[in-house]
Amino acid sequence: MQSWRRKSLWLALSASWLLVLLRVFPLLRLAVPARPRAGAPQGWPHWLDIELLQSFSQPGELPEDDPQPPPAPRGGSCDWGACFDVSKCRGGGLKVFAYPVAGPISDTQRGILASIESSRFSSVSPEEACLLLLLSLEAPAGECSPLPQQWNGGRNHLVLGLHPNFCPQTFQLGQAMVAKASPTVDTFRPGFDVALPLLPEAHPWRGGAPGQLGQHSPHPGVPLLALAEERGGWRTAGTESSACPRDGHCEQDHGPEQTHPGATLPNATFCLIPAHQPDALHFLQALQAGCIPVLLSPRWELPFSEVIDWTKAAIVADERLPFQVLAALQKMPPTRVLALRQQTQFLWDAYFSSVEKVIHTTLEIIQDRIFGAPAHPSLLWNSPPGALLALPTFSTSPSDFPFYHLQRGSRPAGRFSALIWVGAPGQPPLKLIQAVAGSQHCAQILVLWSSEKPPPSRWPKTAVPLTVLAGQRKASDRFFPHRALSTDALLSLDAQSSLTTSEVDFAFVVWQSFPERMVGFLTWSHFWDEARGGWGHTAEKANEFSMVLTSAAFYHRYYHTLFTHSLPKALRTLADEAPSCVDILMNSLVAAVTKLPPIKVPYGKQHLEASPPLAPGDPDPQPLAQDCINQMVAEFGYMPLVSSRLRLDPVLFKDPVSVLRKKYRSLEKP
Repeated sequence: MQSWRRKSLWLALSASWLLVLLRVFPLLRLAVPARPRAGAPQGWPHWLDIELLQSFSQPGELPEDDPQPPPAPRGGSCDWGACFDVSKCRGGGLKVFAYPVAGPISDTQRGILASIESSRFSSVSPEEACLLLLLSLEAPAGECSPLPQQWNGGRNHLVLGLHPNFCPQTFQLGQAMVAKASPTVDTFRPGFDVALPLLPEAHPWRGGAPGQLGQHSPHPGVPLLALAEERGGWRTAGTESSACPRDGHCEQDHGPEQTHPGATLPNATFCLIPAHQPDALHFLQALQAGCIPVLLSPRWELPFSEVIDWTKAAIVADERLPFQVLAALQKMPPTRVLALRQQTQFLWDAYFSSVEKVIHTTLEIIQDRIFGAPAHPSLLWNSPPGALLALPTFSTSPSDFPFYHLQRGSRPAGRFSALIWVGAPGQPPLKLIQAVAGSQHCAQILVLWSSEKPPPSRWPKTAVPLTVLAGQRKASDRFFPHRALSTDALLSLDAQSSLTTSEVDFAFVVWQSFPERMVGFLTWSHFWDEARGGWGHTAEKANEFSMVLTSAAFYHRYYHTLFTHSLPKALRTLADEAPSCVDILMNSLVAAVTKLPPIKVPYGKQHLEASPPLAPGDPDPQPLAQDCINQMVAEFGYMPLVSSRLRLDPVLFKDPVSVLRKKYRSLEKP
């Protein structure tokens, strides 16, 4: 009897539990995240910021979806080794020929062609080029333009389009590479295609607007989040808000909100961007504003992901974990926020602020593939000033450039080379040679003879090697990367310069602490001329300056390589026509790279007055020189010069103490 009762009770309890499970089961199904759409990446994401979610689940602890084979990429098995003939680029490196555009040409296409033509990769003949570039095949009427005669199945071709929608003929591209704005993950071929940013219609062709970040660390009360909206605007949520994006909407939001229509981006710390492809334009807006992009399971490839380490500037999160994402953002350390925001500004300025930079970055990536993986280490791509200004033809080691000594904890070598330019007829600079050779840091002296008068047969004996180089009687020749230069530090001099050994020694010691900047004695300054409606420059002595004359200045020899191979050809030609422009151009080039002003050091009364050097047969270069600075601004797209009021003096300089306590005693002699 008792056994029957126990069995009945057990059956009743089992039936009750079964009924409860049947009623709750539909709720359990609703709690399971929906499976991603076809074509979307399967499985849980690989978190870019694992440390931000330590209070929740580690990626290794999350359940994985059933593995699915990835969809076949467009073009089948086409990759870099199979579909690109590198042997055509072995001789002179990457040379690019752009097919002319048939019919009406848009401003964007005109800017692309001009960017390629102004680059060092340009070629005027398809036979000499190893890469043939075809602009987007979509036409204004929606019809596809015909393929060129040299198509050859698309081999060694690059089809470039700054918009995500190509014409239907793209499936017949064969072996051609595709550089496309915001390509989807399932169609992008890593290591072969190039992912471009989605640019707005009015994106500047050259120069570009600077980053809008005014304060790296947010003040109290600044909105934490900016949510991208479908109509193109932004919606901000305050720091006390519990708004959590799910498909672009918020379930709860008890904090203040503000809507910003159009492309204006509010001053928020994080910008939440949904996974849809049209929101790729919000990504570029966030970069410019210094708002850290938080990408919710993006379905499109990040721009230039082959070389840019986006973990230093953006956060990729799972859209299925909105509350955890919000909590992680609120707990992010201020130091991490600062580093991410600074990186957004660097990437915007280096690669995305203009159409020209986007095109040059694309070509630089292809050149890296030709040279091999070590052509541009990750440090050069992801640290200022960026890979576009760190030419692999100069070196592939960061230690050879002047920009990375502080990051690597190193200093330049303790010797310098003096390059004396002799352009105007006159006596050889014998006194200057003796003063420079007396420096304990001098390694060699090079005399670049560009005068009509032949050089003397005998030169004074010096403690360091002295070499005479034959010049081409051009002012730009003094900034040619001569192979005879054996040191990183370079002292640029004119035959008319006058320096003492102590001045040279102190200036070199200062340069060793700032190897990326120019260190000089005589200064110029630039200003905005309201009457002329343009820029001007002056040699008048003032507390503020922005240029040091290259007639007596220290700088890194790498800037000779940049001047010769990176500066626009029009500006190099201008330097030969108006020799006084060389000081403006070299200072502008260094300032554009470093975003820093030059450094001024003290000089004695024996120096010549600051006056532009004259070239042989050039009686008055001033008319061209006055317009030189405006032509430079037009080519750069902005004013790169940076003003400063800093002068570095030796310790105890002009202090009323014993001369025996001073290291550079001759600096104070009248």
